[in-house]
Amino acid sequence: MKVARARNRAIRWILSTACVLGSTGAFFAIRARALAGGAEARTPVLVELFTSEGCSSCPPADALLQAIDHQQPVPGVRVIVLSEHVDYWDHDGWRDPFSSSDVTDRQKTYVERFSQQEGPYTPEAVVDGSKGVNGSDQGALLKAILQAGQTPKLDIAVANPQISGKSLEVSVKAAARPHAELYAVLADDHDETSVSAGENSGRHLQHVSVLRSIRKLGSLDKGFDRQIRIDLPSGSAQKKMRLLIIAEERGTGHILGVEETTL
Repeated sequence: MKVARARNRAIRWILSTACVLGSTGAFFAIRARALAGGAEARTPVLVELFTSEGCSSCPPADALLQAIDHQQPVPGVRVIVLSEHVDYWDHDGWRDPFSSSDVTDRQKTYVERFSQQEGPYTPEAVVDGSKGVNGSDQGALLKAILQAGQTPKLDIAVANPQISGKSLEVSVKAAARPHAELYAVLADDHDETSVSAGENSGRHLQHVSVLRSIRKLGSLDKGFDRQIRIDLPSGSAQKKMRLLIIAEERGTGHILGVEETTL
């Protein structure tokens, strides 16, 4: 009962202050209150940050994502993060080395699903494939994460990851779920760049969990239980990486389950 009361107090506190949080001190205060919840099962929530090294508004969002990844401040939630670098800033003086047209297309799909009048923009954080918020808006992002954490997730098991040469082999298991697809994402654990042109010229930028590849594994209509093999992105053999397995609802893009392991 004490744990439940403490967790409820933490939730009420976040909801009551989510719209006014603005300082680093306030952000880390969330972590202190979250610890009052004690040890408990945490619901995984996926946060995709659409960002670019060519965008001067993006570094604060990149830093916020890193802080959330490191501090895990939301009670009852295990936040799994993914930095996704779009390519529509690449013409503006600096080509982001992590940018991809596939990422831009993924964001455009969300824009269409959300009927987002302003179109694609950076930094945008998409929470569990269901809600887009300004990636620098700390309060709105934490509130969206908290709300997403109230929805139970599909269990996904990832076991025995083995890197051999230029590929990864790993066992993946997920229960049957109609109208769902399973995806494997490889991401650099950490990347950084000294930018020499464009809006962020002269800045040293750091990123967490940078998407490098995404591959559809198959349907979950009958469940999934097999050993898979994934080619590693070029230049990643010596890097620490993350593997994310994502269950996504067909048609809506809602995240039904997500699991992560570090390679």
